[in-house]
Amino acid sequence: MTEETRAPLYLRGVELFNQGEYFDCHEVWEELWIEESGEDRRFYQGLIQAAVALYHLENGNAVGSRKLVDSSSTYLREYMPEHCGLDVGAFVTAILRCFEQNVASHMDGPGDLKGRPIIHLCPPDSDA
Repeated sequence: MTEETRAPLYLRGVELFNQGEYFDCHEVWEELWIEESGEDRRFYQGLIQAAVALYHLENGNAVGSRKLVDSSSTYLREYMPEHCGLDVGAFVTAILRCFEQNVASHMDGPGDLKGRPIIHLCPPDSDA
């Protein structure tokens, strides 16, 4: 997959994530993950797991969500502090915070998430 085809999928996943469309976001990022064989493969896996963790949490599956929050954090920490325009540390913290804020209220079933994480990508360096 070339950068020309990768970037739009990555950005579309970010857009869907920010809209709270976690399942659709996971589907888009999974396209990247399937095609990636290089250093970004585990990065995409971490993003996918973060999206699915929030999807599970929103739908009342706190146990499944917790497992994915933990594994997502493990994958993404390898890419700190920043990767593909994402402040990885801030993202991991936001996912963990959202889980902690919502887990108790979602133990009995689905509901909207409070404190949804939003991805704000850093602009590329313009020192060229």
